[in-house]
Amino acid sequence: MRRQAPELPPLPGIVHCRSLKMLGVVIADDFSVTQHVQQLVTSSAQTNYALRVLRCHGLGNAALQHVYRATIFARLTYAASAWRDFIKASDLQCINSVMDRARRLGYCSPDTPTFEELCDSANDDLFTKALRSLDHLLHPLLPQSSTASQHYNLKHRAHSLQLPEHVTQLSDSNFLTGMLYKNIY
Repeated sequence: MRRQAPELPPLPGIVHCRSLKMLGVVIADDFSVTQHVQQLVTSSAQTNYALRVLRCHGLGNAALQHVYRATIFARLTYAASAWRDFIKASDLQCINSVMDRARRLGYCSPDTPTFEELCDSANDDLFTKALRSLDHLLHPLLPQSSTASQHYNLKHRAHSLQLPEHVTQLSDSNFLTGMLYKNIY
């Protein structure tokens, strides 16, 4: 069982909060994103109702799918690279149920990728851009190139960067750490 950090005494004029909303993503003090996922599910249900009203007023399926992609789809995947690795299985199930409901209602096509597939694709694209562009914001955060790959005939990897050491589970949930270790075997 994990030890809880002692509660700090309140400072005058500073309110203690259990969660923080950064760039639209709610992260709890234990790095849980459950509250953020609940907000996504709630707003998606409200948008589904609006889409149902639009369908009753004669909007076609193709247009409904465009509206779905521009609203719910964009909302679900917004900044997912930053918070996806902190998601619990129950949260993932909630997100998948939102997408399954949209498939059943015809708001997205049956062959629409799952949330995990969408995130994997977006993460791969972002990591590739960070690797290739020296001007990319994430490029200075990447580790140095590995010298081992220069001296040995090793199996081709997705990148030739040094792999960081395991420090904590929190650091393992970092986007760059996850991408550096992805597909290394």
